[in-house]
Amino acid sequence: MNTTLVIGGCRSGKSSHALHLADRIGNDRKIFLATCIPRDDEMHQRVSRHQAERGTGWTAVETPIFVSKAIREFGPNADVLLVDCLTLWVSNLMMEQADSDASQDLLAAQTCRLIESLRAATCPVILVTNEVGAGIVPDNPLARQFRDAVGHVNQQIADCADQVIWMVAGIPVKIK
Repeated sequence: MNTTLVIGGCRSGKSSHALHLADRIGNDRKIFLATCIPRDDEMHQRVSRHQAERGTGWTAVETPIFVSKAIREFGPNADVLLVDCLTLWVSNLMMEQADSDASQDLLAAQTCRLIESLRAATCPVILVTNEVGAGIVPDNPLARQFRDAVGHVNQQIADCADQVIWMVAGIPVKIK
């Protein structure tokens, strides 16, 4: 099945472009796999804006941790799946085991499961993620660990994706 990774910086237009791609694929059976756990008022407002932008033609499934399971479960009954976003998914996985050295193991295992589910997907899957390698080196160990984790996940998903689109100032640039 066709897998597309849409990657870009913050406010680059990646979610809007992913929605546009998904709307061109499916009409009735579009499923949005949401990884966000809104923890404050500002994030709740962001979620509301994203919901309004999607419109009513979508079924939303909140899956902050088990994205691969959701792809396997909902894919057979969907025209397209849209995962938004891998950056928050990595954060959620890191927070699951924040006080443990096992967080890297959990992330590696979940990333392998995600890749397996993408390869076995029964419908097109579009994934959104932030490009984290173009910024400065963070000044603290946790932020560096997060940046590195997202960067590694992005590389692995880009490798298995059929196409990769880099968003720059609202302009899609096909890089694979």
